[in-house]
Amino acid sequence: MNGNPVTALSNAPMHRLQVVVVGLCIALNALDGFDVLAISFAAPGISSDWGIDKATLGVVLSMELLGMAVGSALIGNIADRIGRRPIILACLSVMALGMFAAAMSTGVTTLSAARLFTGLGIGGMISTTSAMVAEFSNDRRRSLNVTLNIAGYATGAILGGLGASALLGGSGDWRSVFLFGGIMSAVALPAAFFLLPESIESLIARRPRGALDQVNRTLARLAREPLAVLPELTRAEKPSITALFSRRFAMVTILLTTAYFAQIMLFYYMMKWIPKIVVDMGYDAAQAGRVLVAANVGNLLGALAIGLATQRFNLRPLVIGSMITGFVGIGVFGLGYRDLTQMSVVAAIAAFFINAGVVGMYPILARTYPASLRASGIGFVIGVGRGGSAVGPVVAGALFASGGGLLLVSLVAGTGALVAATMLLLLPWAERRSVVAR
Repeated sequence: MNGNPVTALSNAPMHRLQVVVVGLCIALNALDGFDVLAISFAAPGISSDWGIDKATLGVVLSMELLGMAVGSALIGNIADRIGRRPIILACLSVMALGMFAAAMSTGVTTLSAARLFTGLGIGGMISTTSAMVAEFSNDRRRSLNVTLNIAGYATGAILGGLGASALLGGSGDWRSVFLFGGIMSAVALPAAFFLLPESIESLIARRPRGALDQVNRTLARLAREPLAVLPELTRAEKPSITALFSRRFAMVTILLTTAYFAQIMLFYYMMKWIPKIVVDMGYDAAQAGRVLVAANVGNLLGALAIGLATQRFNLRPLVIGSMITGFVGIGVFGLGYRDLTQMSVVAAIAAFFINAGVVGMYPILARTYPASLRASGIGFVIGVGRGGSAVGPVVAGALFASGGGLLLVSLVAGTGALVAATMLLLLPWAERRSVVAR
């Protein structure tokens, strides 16, 4: 084969191997979705067994989110240096070990440590699979596939939530939720080992020893002719955090990180506190879990809707509109509903728009950064941005503990969506500056 195989694959229909890679990454993000929200399903039981107050529970609920922030920022950069495949396998192993450790925890300290460790794997997985999906997709399907990859998170939360509700309704043991997640992560490990190749685009950008042989092995699986030599490199940024703040990328990175931080703060306020809010209304943990499942149905539908819409409409206005509508939705949720069906419907509608705003940012990130910086850029934005995922539950816990009502707490969290929308409105200006700085 002559020329650059990345360009050829981008312009051609997707081969079945590309579909398998994208599908497997979606499945791995489904595991992420369940592993992140396992603590939410287990929270009422933990609170009851250990007698911890809401403020302390808010800290526990945020521990894996802190781990995700660190994992996304640091491990994404490592994935740009050593490759996508080894990082995905390592992160999956960490997730399995962390879930089993959580099931065996004996108190707040050990549970918090286990969740922090699990979060490292989840954070690295999200940033690395996002890059992998972008690099195994053709131009026509890239935005849709990156969006579907993140939609896998909500799918896992729904299916895992149904399983968790069944487990809680049967045994009532919150530890069974973590055991279930650990087993599923362990089962996925051999599938990822045998099915995932290394990204061709990453190999060409990094050029490790044996890169040509690795590229040609993957090209053979894609039914493509081998390369005689690797294509010449265009100007590539060295993968580092410093490069993200070069004249070319600094303003874009700041705007995207701020937007993600603010939007994810709102998202995790809903996802982490719904079960406790419902239990405090007088319902049991299994019923609370079903409300969270309803919210995750909204998450999934919102992700699918924005992904499909990107095939016909401009992405950025769709994301901005979703964020603003999400602010309205969380305000309606904050009015409170004693009827569980009404609360489930309102939660699902609010989640639809809030998650559309979150998921829509991933294809924006994937197209903003080049291959040499893609996992680093995505990882940094969602890593530092995930500080919002930790801030949301903690601030909500403090507000609830100080006597704040549901409406007040919801509106405070909802301001994040307005900040995020403002950052994306400014993005074209930052991208123009980036072009001038090249």
